[in-house]
Amino acid sequence: MAQHPSLRRWLEYYMSCVGTLGNLMFYFQAYEIFDSQSAGAVSLPGFAISVVALSSWMFYGLIIHNVPLVVANAFGVAGALAVISGLLYYTTP
Repeated sequence: MAQHPSLRRWLEYYMSCVGTLGNLMFYFQAYEIFDSQSAGAVSLPGFAISVVALSSWMFYGLIIHNVPLVVANAFGVAGALAVISGLLYYTTP
C-alpha cells in the first residue's frame, strides 16, 4: 500500500509535518529558559542525549534519502541546541 507513489508522497509530507511539530517542545523549552532567564530544572545530560539521538536519526535519514527523517530531526537538533545554549548561558557555575 505504501508503495503507491501518491500515497508515499503524502505520507512523507505528513510525517515531515508531524515530526517537525513534535519537535516544537524544544523551542517551547528554549523560550521558557530565555524568557525567565533561568534554566533551573533543565537537565544538560538529558538534552545532550537528545542532540546525539536526533543527530543520529538525521544522518541516518540523509544516508537513506528519507526527507521526513532529515527535516524533522534537523528541526529537533536546532531546538535542542537552543535549549542547551540557554542552559549553559543561564546556569550559574
